[in-house]
Amino acid sequence: MTTKTIITRLGCAALLLGGCDVKDPIHDTPHPDSGRITLVTEWHDCSAGTGIPATYTVKVGEYSATVSGTTVTVDHLFEPGNYRLVVHNTPDAITVNGTVATAAAAATPAGQTGTFIHATPGWLHAGVTNVAIKKDKEHTVTVVARQQTRQLTLVIEPAGGTAGKIESIEGTLSGVAGTLDIDAGTCTAPSNVALAFTKITDGANTGKWSATVRLLGVADGQQRLNAKIRFTGDTPTPVTLDSDLSTALAAFNTDKHMPVTLDGAVVETPTGAVLSATITDWNPVNGSPVVAD
Repeated sequence: MTTKTIITRLGCAALLLGGCDVKDPIHDTPHPDSGRITLVTEWHDCSAGTGIPATYTVKVGEYSATVSGTTVTVDHLFEPGNYRLVVHNTPDAITVNGTVATAAAAATPAGQTGTFIHATPGWLHAGVTNVAIKKDKEHTVTVVARQQTRQLTLVIEPAGGTAGKIESIEGTLSGVAGTLDIDAGTCTAPSNVALAFTKITDGANTGKWSATVRLLGVADGQQRLNAKIRFTGDTPTPVTLDSDLSTALAAFNTDKHMPVTLDGAVVETPTGAVLSATITDWNPVNGSPVVAD
């Protein structure tokens, strides 16, 4: 073999080797153009007995799925970008559309007007956070879900000579929230909720009357109790009870895991001549909620 032939063949080999010197791209994940999320949920500020929901919804951008467990790998690949991540459960008598929770409607009581909502919906828990998705990344995102439904108990203490003749107390509370924007944390759609009071027959509060509701919050800045006190044999005739609770409920939309109990004494339970009554001072009750039999 001549020297010229050897050089030619070596040159060809060099060209072949040079043509193969292209390295494959190195990726950190099997999804180099997208990101994946592992969601860790922490369920804080839950009322006693509510527990962690068995299932809940996770929403990231246009993606939505129902999942369970406190650690979940979301079964979706996301394009790079900034997202708002929302988690919430869907309890009884509450629907969630996007990030807006709405209490179920209730029938308007006889003789009343306005919009009424369900008095005892389930316990709503929700949390939101921002997440920046990067391509070719596995993201672990922690969201704290807090209770968004709050329990309210009103306790009425009758007074006067006809207190023992009270047969029933029924009324409404106005200015309660029909909707809650989970993302913004704002309560809107002022509505009414019916109150059916029950006489307490045991314990330190014997003789008082109480009613308990669960609310998404209060709205519009004014909450008012309007009730009818009815007596055995309609003697005296039914009495209107009217009271402003706006001040007492001013902070109701915070610390929703803490049940609120307010105790108020009727200023004057009627004899026969007085046809209306009011409660001017509502006092918070510390400790466990008052429960009627």
